[in-house]
Amino acid sequence: MRHSILALAFVLGAASFAAPTNLVAQGAPPGQRGPGPGPGGPDDFGRNLFPPELVMQHQSEIALQDSQRATLTSAIQQAQGKFMDLQWKLSAEGEKMGKLLQGPTVDESQVLDEVDRILALEREIKRGQISLMVRIKNTLNPQQQAKLTEIRNRTE
Repeated sequence: MRHSILALAFVLGAASFAAPTNLVAQGAPPGQRGPGPGPGGPDDFGRNLFPPELVMQHQSEIALQDSQRATLTSAIQQAQGKFMDLQWKLSAEGEKMGKLLQGPTVDESQVLDEVDRILALEREIKRGQISLMVRIKNTLNPQQQAKLTEIRNRTE
């Protein structure tokens, strides 16, 4: 299970590197303001969600139950397969974009079509990230959520 969660954390990190929109989901880093109103972006919604690595790192501290662990493991494994597939596709599209931009002149229409394909994949990755974090939140009880919020605030 730990291997699966660590692999997912890697994929999420890679996806956030490829899709810089990850700041909105996790809140802007301390001292940095994200886009839109509020301290970290539009309504700062990411502050109310919990990434899988935070739950994993503090599972004892939040008294994660075996049934919750099983539910989270299943959700993470399901998301991991989807993220890996999307990451491969995103990488291939990025490679195509690089080739389109190599010449001394480029076909704007082809580049914009490729941008649309890349943005669609990034959107799908972001949607999957949010979906996973919503499932995580819904699996945790209010006391566990409060404890994770406290832990996150301590480390910022």
